[in-house]
Amino acid sequence: MSARVFLELLAREASAVEFEGPVLSARTGGAGAEALAELEEAKLAALKVRALLRRRAKREAELSALFDTAGDLAGLRDLDAVLEAIVHRARQLLGTDAAYMTLHDPERGDTWMRVTDGSVSAKFRALRLAMGAGLGGLVAQTATPYSTADYFADERFRHKTDIDDAVLEEGLVAILGVPLKLGARVIGVLFAANRSVRPFTQDEVVLLGSLAAHAAVAIDNARLLQETRNALEELSEANRQVNAHSQAVERAALAHDRMTGLVLRGGGVEDVAAVVTEVLGGSLTVLDDAGHPIAGDAGVLEEGALGEAAFDQPVSGPETSSGTGSGTNSGTGRRPGSKPTARRGTRKAADVIADAARSSRALGRTVRQGDLLVASVDVGAEPLCTLVLRNGGQVSDADQRILERAALVTALLLLFRRTVAEAEGRVRGELLDDLISRPALDGLADRARRVGVNLDHDHVVVVVRHGGGRERAAFWASSQATLHHGLAAQRGDEVVLLLPGDRPGPLAKRVAAELSASLGHPATAGAGGPVRGTAEVAAAHREAQRCADALVALGRAGEGAGARELGFVGLLVGEGRDIGAFLASALGPVIDYDARRGTALIQTLTAYFGTGGSLSRTSETLHIHVNTVTQRLDRIGQLLGDDWQAPERALEIQLALRLHRLSG
Repeated sequence: MSARVFLELLAREASAVEFEGPVLSARTGGAGAEALAELEEAKLAALKVRALLRRRAKREAELSALFDTAGDLAGLRDLDAVLEAIVHRARQLLGTDAAYMTLHDPERGDTWMRVTDGSVSAKFRALRLAMGAGLGGLVAQTATPYSTADYFADERFRHKTDIDDAVLEEGLVAILGVPLKLGARVIGVLFAANRSVRPFTQDEVVLLGSLAAHAAVAIDNARLLQETRNALEELSEANRQVNAHSQAVERAALAHDRMTGLVLRGGGVEDVAAVVTEVLGGSLTVLDDAGHPIAGDAGVLEEGALGEAAFDQPVSGPETSSGTGSGTNSGTGRRPGSKPTARRGTRKAADVIADAARSSRALGRTVRQGDLLVASVDVGAEPLCTLVLRNGGQVSDADQRILERAALVTALLLLFRRTVAEAEGRVRGELLDDLISRPALDGLADRARRVGVNLDHDHVVVVVRHGGGRERAAFWASSQATLHHGLAAQRGDEVVLLLPGDRPGPLAKRVAAELSASLGHPATAGAGGPVRGTAEVAAAHREAQRCADALVALGRAGEGAGARELGFVGLLVGEGRDIGAFLASALGPVIDYDARRGTALIQTLTAYFGTGGSLSRTSETLHIHVNTVTQRLDRIGQLLGDDWQAPERALEIQLALRLHRLSG
């Protein structure tokens, strides 16, 4: 019989018993010993080939299962379905009666049954394994695979009654467990178990470990996917909230931008208050650190401003509040001229606002009191400003944030004013004080150059009598000095500026007009100069003071002028007694006309005033006809203006005629 018969058996995947048939047939047929030995050798070789083919088929099935598992993971299927498929494949590939998976519970510190396949016991499916208890607990604790052919006879494991009872009820005997690991962290255990004694090979341990690795990846992917979903849900919710509040936010941002723009353009507290009332409506009052109104409607501090609901609240704390809201008569809690309330145990408007301001500063947000919204800002423990908005309607949270931003901007403005005033007082103010008081001091020109002032060029000294609003006047003067490369100082009740220029009068007029507009009441400016260097500033300052005093004495408060604009008064107050400038101002056009035309208008004017304004006597004095006198006076009116015969102007012209005659 040929050995070819074994190839046929291999080709039809015959069982191992069938490979004994050819040898038995040859022995029965009386084959010789040599032939039998050859057949026996061929049989053994065929059986080896058969075993190798079966191992390769098994390996192919294992790889196919791993490939399918990887496909499940790539398809991002439901986690429960992926884990159930992995456990089922483990049971099939290892040929066991059951397979199951436990996961670590970080809160309780043990593992719990996540998926089972082939289990028949409810108690077993509800089993929890403590770390180190039983085979599974030992695998989870050591992160090392363990197997046993007979669990109950194996003394390597710490047997616990509840675990053994559940395993016994399930009928399991042989158990293999491998860890599910993410990096170095064990997150669970994958098991394959049999209900009869059975050893597990190293290949089976490796296969179950590969499936466990896939299960760990699936669990981690599910965690990441859930986190991504949670993040997307949170983002969606945040997006909905953003969309819901976008209009309010844009409105608040627009108001904030407008207030910021006001600050950058040098606006004041009144400008911020105007923006708030324009955006939110109602009326706004701004209180300083002492509770005194500095902008807006001061009537908010009057009795009854808050309504009965606010006043009828019990009094808490001292009768007279300190800090914001203290702008009342001491000990009475009411403003001057207001009538005392007849109600006992009720609070006054200033006290109510003061309490609300303290609450606002403590909470860092707007506080409602009656129909008022109060937002207050402090620096450290010192109140800085309080904004009180009266608005009878509903005010949203976003609109309250606008009021809070306005309070912050107002606080910044007040701090900026304070800082600027202090800085200018230390630098530019001290330098200007030294130029006025100690002009011989060394290094004045160098100090001026360091702050951008070139004393070698023409400068004008301006003294301003502002009559109140000292802080705002100092702030405005410092801003002007910085803007125009000059100096400014607050000296007593006056503001002094040293500004570039060679025309004192026009500069004084501009300063008076602009500062009056900023303060809201008249500011009077006198100017002296122009001067160069350090030695002439003090004299120009004295001249500017005299000009300012003269304007006030003449009833011209709110105006600005230099000695030249004051006419003959300028001769009295001017430091240089500039007669030529006075003559040019009073008679210049007439003198120039006589010089060009050879006329006698100056002579006619002298005779006219000398005769008391009589036309006939003037004609007699000059030996000319009255009509000629009239024509000459008309010409003079055209040159000097129609008001040349007004009392003040006539006095200046007569003084100028006298000086002109004396000067030859």
